[in-house]
Amino acid sequence: MAHPSNEGLDPALRRLIGVILLGGIMGILDGSMIAVAADTLVKDFDTSLSAVSWVSTAYLLALTVSIPVTTWAVDRFGGRRLWLLGLVVFLAGSISSGLAWNIGSLIVFRVLQGLGAGLLDPLMLTLLARSAGPARIGQVMGLMGVVGSSGPVFGPIVGGFILQGVSWRWMFLVNVPIGLLALVLALRVIPDDRPAPGEHTAGRLDTVGVALIGPGVAAAVLTLSQYAERTEFATWQVLVPLAAAVVLLAAYAVHALRERGTPPLIDLRLFTSRSFSASVVLSALVGLATFASLFALPLYYQQVRGHDTFESALLLAPLGVGSALSMPLTGRLSDKLGSRNLVLGGSVLAGLSALAFTQLDAGTSQVWTAVVAFTIGIGLGSVGAPTIASLYRTLPPQKVPQGSTVLYMLNQLGAAIGIALVALLVQSAGDGDALGGFRHAYWGVTAALALAAVAATQLPGRARPQEPAAPDEGAVPEDVRAPDKSAEAPASLAAQGDVL
Repeated sequence: MAHPSNEGLDPALRRLIGVILLGGIMGILDGSMIAVAADTLVKDFDTSLSAVSWVSTAYLLALTVSIPVTTWAVDRFGGRRLWLLGLVVFLAGSISSGLAWNIGSLIVFRVLQGLGAGLLDPLMLTLLARSAGPARIGQVMGLMGVVGSSGPVFGPIVGGFILQGVSWRWMFLVNVPIGLLALVLALRVIPDDRPAPGEHTAGRLDTVGVALIGPGVAAAVLTLSQYAERTEFATWQVLVPLAAAVVLLAAYAVHALRERGTPPLIDLRLFTSRSFSASVVLSALVGLATFASLFALPLYYQQVRGHDTFESALLLAPLGVGSALSMPLTGRLSDKLGSRNLVLGGSVLAGLSALAFTQLDAGTSQVWTAVVAFTIGIGLGSVGAPTIASLYRTLPPQKVPQGSTVLYMLNQLGAAIGIALVALLVQSAGDGDALGGFRHAYWGVTAALALAAVAATQLPGRARPQEPAAPDEGAVPEDVRAPDKSAEAPASLAAQGDVL
């Protein structure tokens, strides 16, 4: 059965989107909300800023490590069961974090919370992509992008609002009512996709791959975190995790390319497709530019303009609004026009906006800074949704979970690089030169967005009517493709919606 027309989304799919986004928003907000509580935690726990930084780093490391296993588990146990498990683990981590008695316990409980988020975040993409099908993937990813792109901006605003009136513990405890509601609705709305005994297609878990790629990516994130914190490369705190990352990831590459019975956790042959490789590179660059802005703009508003934390968080809002407005529109347009020109235009707009930020000074009108933040948000949103849609159109259906994993892992690495980039470039400007550091940081962002424009040229354009899009050079090999059965998903989803 063919997919319904992409002119609209059937009621069952709209309900599924709402329930998935409700559960996913918690992890998206928690990833950035804690940033505004650093000073509060230092005082409450009578500890150092370095120790408090691990509250965020531990969350990111745990999230990154758990992502690859989701690729295998979604086919082995079903997306619905895995989503419910992710909600329970995240809720347990949230409650425990809210009850933490010292900085050490808070870091441990944030690891638990990060493990839950590592299940939820890639599953958002997988569940929605499978249900939407190729014809509506851009439209659905655009709607999902509203939450994904605005969450990192509104997280600090929500955190600042909470800190104004109540204890920092409510930054975690506020997840409890949201999570319980998301759990109840998920039980009712998400279709049961549990494979029958002996019918699952996941095969054996690539345990060697898990042991190599998870710690390898975590070591890479730790390297970036330590480099940003110390702004010095030749220290053991940077070199040791860097060496571990290189050895582990190189060993995984050898392991994944070796012919054997158990399929690899991530099939590296996917990267022989130019459009797939371009999609995941663009995802990393969007993460870099977004989180570099989230880190740099508050520094400008606080250190150059003299605003407090909450005011600075509010002044970030135009970036999130711009991205939230552009992602649904460009996602929908990509279903009809293809991704290449939309992503190229978004990259150019975001790059010109970043270039404008390099010209700011202490007396620049805040109306102008808000306009530039809004336009860079529009540009980044115009890159994000069509890029995600392109990735899912490029891959055969059974490779969508692996594609989600690669995309999200590189997006997280891009985010870590963005924060490290800002820290390093601000430091290079010298103590007391906050404005110079801000300008240096945005020269770096401008360069990254120029690379994004180049990568955009490798995405597929508009398919000819009545014809499939021509495969790019190095397309996914035939032996990793399978018949497309995703067309059956909306029909079965609609049938389930009739009895809800």
